Amino acid sequence: MIRLRALLRSSEPTLLGFAALIGVLSGIVVVAIASITQGLHVLLYGIDPDEKLSASMSIDWWHAAIPVAGGALLGLVIYIFRNRRRLIVDPIEANALHGGQMSLGDSLRVGLENTISNGFGASVGLEAGYTQVASGIASALGTRFGLRRTDLRLMVGCGSAGAIAAAFGGPLTGAFYAFELIIGVYSVANVAPVLIAALAGYLISRALGLEAHIISISDGFQVDATHYPPYLALGLLLGLLAIGIMRLITLVERGFQTSGLPRFFRPAVGGVAVGALALVTPQALSGGHGALYLNLATTPAVGTLIIVILAKIAATSASVGSGFRGGLFFASLFLGVLAGRLYGVSLEMLFPGLALDPTVTAVVGMSALAVGVIGGPLTMTFLALEATRDLQLTGIVLAASILSTITVRQLFGYSFSTWRLHLRGETIRGAQDIGWLRDLTVGRMMRTDVRPIVATMRLDAFRSLYPLGSAQRVVATDANGAYAGIVLIADAHATAEAGDETVAPLCRYQGSVLLPDMTAREAAALFDAAESEELAVVDDLDHKQVIGLLTEAHLLRRYAEELDKARRSLSGES
Repeated sequence: MIRLRALLRSSEPTLLGFAALIGVLSGIVVVAIASITQGLHVLLYGIDPDEKLSASMSIDWWHAAIPVAGGALLGLVIYIFRNRRRLIVDPIEANALHGGQMSLGDSLRVGLENTISNGFGASVGLEAGYTQVASGIASALGTRFGLRRTDLRLMVGCGSAGAIAAAFGGPLTGAFYAFELIIGVYSVANVAPVLIAALAGYLISRALGLEAHIISISDGFQVDATHYPPYLALGLLLGLLAIGIMRLITLVERGFQTSGLPRFFRPAVGGVAVGALALVTPQALSGGHGALYLNLATTPAVGTLIIVILAKIAATSASVGSGFRGGLFFASLFLGVLAGRLYGVSLEMLFPGLALDPTVTAVVGMSALAVGVIGGPLTMTFLALEATRDLQLTGIVLAASILSTITVRQLFGYSFSTWRLHLRGETIRGAQDIGWLRDLTVGRMMRTDVRPIVATMRLDAFRSLYPLGSAQRVVATDANGAYAGIVLIADAHATAEAGDETVAPLCRYQGSVLLPDMTAREAAALFDAAESEELAVVDDLDHKQVIGLLTEAHLLRRYAEELDKARRSLSGES
């Protein structure tokens, strides 16, 4: 074990082999969860094993009770874990704030809750469960082998890459999902492990029989410069729709939170709404895999498209808002296909000579809406490329996705994952590693060898104890040991006051103190505001007992060292 740990920490080929193992395990996780949920669909809804639930033409009236039962079962799980106050950390938050540290137990619980939610028909995708469990396993193994912070974050990205590659049958999609959304950056240092993990996840899932879906584009499709403006307009519109969906889900969630209903009872109530919407159209059920390909293969009427779009948005909002566990990845893909179809059909009715391929508008819509909700324009571009095998389409998809991303960034500022973290009080905008900055606290950088004086000390005694050149400044406290200020030795020797005066009038920066849990950025801002080169560190603002001293020069030097360490890590330097 010790030798293997040393190899993982020092040998790149060994780390690549570890990444491949993570990819294989991720693919197995995806196949297992997908198989269990499909089995639940077959058992509960009576569909054929090869059929997808959301592609059903209709369901029996009593099937509307199944999401309610699923909500009750999920509520029981929530009730069992009701005393667990710790928030579950997802891969994005783990890499941004915790150096890749994730709880395997919590991750398995997310996988269980996601399986129950989707298996009973709630309108949520399985991708959240896939990436949570796969990344949780990667984090647990990496922690067990003592990987460094940078390598542990990389392995969490490998877990997500393998899971997404397996789920969508696209190694590049999985790899760039990890680069853009989980690791937060593409660099020379992380490209090989992530690609290997994605490829391993893809291959093992195919070997285990998980089907890869291909979208067929008309052979007569040709890219022309006149095609770009309508597709760019579609990207803009779907960016706005993405913002609306995220806002709506938040409103529904707040409505449940303020309703007074116990948390474990809310999913059953959400299940009532999902069941009722399923009677309108079964396409509102589950993640929407079958319905997505159904709508790509056919061209529904405008009225049908509108009904399905509204039903799916409502079902997804009710599911996520009431507490069903799952993500919006596939739901946003499905809604994007519907919105793209509706856009293409509407333009064809208004401008018959425009001649837009309805399947192309659906694929562009799929990527553009998913980018707005999930983020990652290159991820969605590669998803479209690997699903259609059509390189001509890639430029249009990328252009529309970028415009959707810009729209959401300018008008909203968050993806759905980071928006939910923002509602919890976090300020992160992505998976970039800012946790090391939070770890660089005042308590870690301060000097503790501080010997304060009492502010009532006579000035002549202070001059005798601290002659010029012996030090620059001394911390003063009151009679109770509470911080009273900082006395500059030069001030004490320059004053013309009598020697029997105390040093209290010379105390500076009485209102400017540091706390040990302050981050480097917070401390730097306080130094700037106080215009001091050195500040005292106190235990808290009530007692103000001096526990240390920190200079601005040392703070800035340590901050620069950490920045350089992060830069070298990203560039692959040792």
